[in-house]
Amino acid sequence: MKLNFKAKAAIAIVLIAACACGGWYYYQQQQSAKQAAAVETATVQRMNLKSTVSATGTIRPVDSVEVSPKITARISQVLVKENDHVTAGQVVATLDGKDYQAKYDQAQYKVTNTRLDYERYKSLYDQGAGTKQALDNAEYEYKTALSTLSAAESDLAETSITAPMSGVIVGEPKPAGTMAVQGNSNPTVIMRIADTSKKQILANIDETDIGKIKVGQDATFTVDTYSDKTFTAHVTKISQTDTSNTWDTNGTSSTSSSSSSASVIYYYVILDVDDPDDELRLGMTARVDIITSEKDDALVVPIAALKTNNGGTYVLRVGDDGKSEEVPVTTGIYSDDYVEILSGLNAGDKVSISYTAAKTTSSSSSKSNSRQGPPPM
Repeated sequence: MKLNFKAKAAIAIVLIAACACGGWYYYQQQQSAKQAAAVETATVQRMNLKSTVSATGTIRPVDSVEVSPKITARISQVLVKENDHVTAGQVVATLDGKDYQAKYDQAQYKVTNTRLDYERYKSLYDQGAGTKQALDNAEYEYKTALSTLSAAESDLAETSITAPMSGVIVGEPKPAGTMAVQGNSNPTVIMRIADTSKKQILANIDETDIGKIKVGQDATFTVDTYSDKTFTAHVTKISQTDTSNTWDTNGTSSTSSSSSSASVIYYYVILDVDDPDDELRLGMTARVDIITSEKDDALVVPIAALKTNNGGTYVLRVGDDGKSEEVPVTTGIYSDDYVEILSGLNAGDKVSISYTAAKTTSSSSSKSNSRQGPPPM
């Protein structure tokens, strides 16, 4: 049976409409798939959260001393070597004492002579044959000789160098034959002694983080040589001034002051170290995480989920249908990867962590960068 023109036209229209509907459905499916693939989500969950401040520091002894001479003389003997254990009062080196021995002998001879003179003048004065002035002069000479003898005896004793504290010889001592020079500004350091059983970290903390640091806070740290081991420490001291004393402008030029104000300000923080096995070595670089706050069973989302706009902080909550909505949130403490949510979300909610889901303002970027901690010393 042949179809008339109207029937053929109707069939053609139906076929075209079917193709159009199929194409539109396919297009919508593809767009939905692309949108779903572009949005990465995370589930709001509960976990134990720690907020930390990161820094770098140097391992050093709690107690150490530089051994320097009180007199100037050449070193004649060094009785210890690096890594030797010494006790307080132990003789660790001797200085050439020939000149000081000679001065002591001369002073002793002078005392003997002036004492005899003083006794003779006193006898004459007691008999009425001598003057009071002569007796006073003889007494003055005798007492001066005694004072000189005492100084010479003290200098001679200083030719024996003793350990001022118990500990370990750190570094190589100066060798015999070296001229050891006394002085207040730049004396010769013959050797260094440190109590290596008690160590600490001298860390640099950025001024943006120093307000979070409190004495008594716990910390963990690692060193390069034991990359698979974590050590513990405790904050014991926080400096009241920055490492460069930039506030003290006495004697500085306007150029240096301007340069200092433009640089990052750091503060020294000292942490006592737990090292029962004596594994750490002085001078090692410690990468420290100071625990400033912690909370158990906190409601958290990844930091990447946070967005900001003129209204404040928000996240994009994603529904079961794939549609997202802006939800204002109140945040609590931060870790490296997560942030506590105090209000706005519930456990099990889905949030977008796609960086293209919403524009992030410069203030949120700055906030994230501020948690990276100070650079190495």
